[in-house]
Amino acid sequence: MRILLRDYPREAWPGHPNFAASIQNWMGAHDMFRQLGREVRLNTQSYLNKDRSAEDSADRLAYYGNLLVRNLHGHHGWEDHSFFPELSAADGRFDAGLETLETDHLALDNVLDRLTRQANRVVKLTQLDEAQAYEESGTLLETASEIEAFLARHLVDEEDLVVPILLHHKLRG
Repeated sequence: MRILLRDYPREAWPGHPNFAASIQNWMGAHDMFRQLGREVRLNTQSYLNKDRSAEDSADRLAYYGNLLVRNLHGHHGWEDHSFFPELSAADGRFDAGLETLETDHLALDNVLDRLTRQANRVVKLTQLDEAQAYEESGTLLETASEIEAFLARHLVDEEDLVVPILLHHKLRG
């Protein structure tokens, strides 16, 4: 699956003539997901360290957690139903890699659903029983850390497979 990556190494992408604004925007969305995942984890850690109030943490969790979950679901739904089929049509050699990425998306859906349930519970408990909200934030931190690590691996895998295909076949330009 790394055949084209040898011909189109990551460090050469920005200067490549086929590195279109649409590719930059797609990778920019990936950077946003990394930042949002980090923000959710750091916010929860700050609350557990008592560096942030329960109310402030709950507000930030609701805002950034919602952005992360909603945008990730939309982004990888679009990839699975539109973008990856376009790539497959352009170069079927990479179908196994695209299928692996789609499987990752299913796994990510499960983790995001868990994060949503946990975050909603912590936000509600902040108003009802702050001690319990604090206690349950430990589990939330584990899930936020899991998402951040998952995204760190998955997004690099996705970029390393997809961008060389786009550059080689002059797609999205």
